[in-house]
Amino acid sequence: MAEHTFREVIAQAMSEEMRKDGSIYLIGEEVAEYNGAYKASKGMLDEFGPKRVIDTPIAELGFSGIAVGSAMNGNRPIVEFMTFNFSLVGIDQIINNAAKIRQMSGGQWNCPIVFRGPTASAGQLGATHSQALESWYANCPGLKVVVPSNPYDAKGLLKTAIQDNDPVIFMESEQMYGDKMEIPEEEYYIPIGKADIKKEGKDVTLVSFGKIMKLAIQAAEDLEKEGISVEVIDLRTVRPLDYDMILNSVKKTNRLVILEEAWPFASVASEITYMVQQKAFDYLDAPIKRITTPDAPAPYSAALFAEWFPKLEKVKEEIKKAMYIKA
Repeated sequence: MAEHTFREVIAQAMSEEMRKDGSIYLIGEEVAEYNGAYKASKGMLDEFGPKRVIDTPIAELGFSGIAVGSAMNGNRPIVEFMTFNFSLVGIDQIINNAAKIRQMSGGQWNCPIVFRGPTASAGQLGATHSQALESWYANCPGLKVVVPSNPYDAKGLLKTAIQDNDPVIFMESEQMYGDKMEIPEEEYYIPIGKADIKKEGKDVTLVSFGKIMKLAIQAAEDLEKEGISVEVIDLRTVRPLDYDMILNSVKKTNRLVILEEAWPFASVASEITYMVQQKAFDYLDAPIKRITTPDAPAPYSAALFAEWFPKLEKVKEEIKKAMYIKA
């Protein structure tokens, strides 16, 4: 196995699938001549040419609509948004067309399309460039929502997403593109809808996804030294959600903490909390704890942002509260 960065495996996944299927193409701002805004399509223009790696104007609604129409006519587009904040300009095409065309056409058309790009915060980018929109898209029937936390998962999940016959929202992070990991040389796929236990434990279940998984794993490792055994579940896919893995873990640990980089109202954590109390209430020995960002836009100030973003100490404190241990 060789070590590769997150951005490299994104390009590998797209390129491997494009070599197999001529109907797959990449479209978006700066994906071709510039090798991608985050260099996640480096070398792809040279290999596949301008008809399959297509630079667009700054017009998300326009190129999203082009991609949806082409998907309905036999192609399998990959649409890159420079950030998912910009996807809000093209959200009509995603929600009202891509997600619904199979049902509205009575199965006459499907829409095999991947919308990908970075989500959530990435430092001092201001409120309109720091939004975690996973729960927004997961709220819409017809869409699958994938949020990997590391390069290995990202490659396997993206290859699966490209082959999927339904629209997939594939969310990355600007702060993960440089992350490195050993990647197998042989081809592999990871199924959509299957969570992963990153660390087994017996005292409390900690559920998270995306780049904030790093905080979850660090908290679990720190608490291990204090004699607290934390089971860490990486959702990997927000929709469909792997309820069974979460429920089975809670039935073992009897406690649940959910860590999410998003606003608290109608969050992914809210959905998990409801389902666990509905299906595993009798197994809970403590109230479910939820850790999110505050219910306010992300501040630009570095000092304020540090207070806004969930902290490692806060995660450990909430885990201890779930165990009735004074922090």
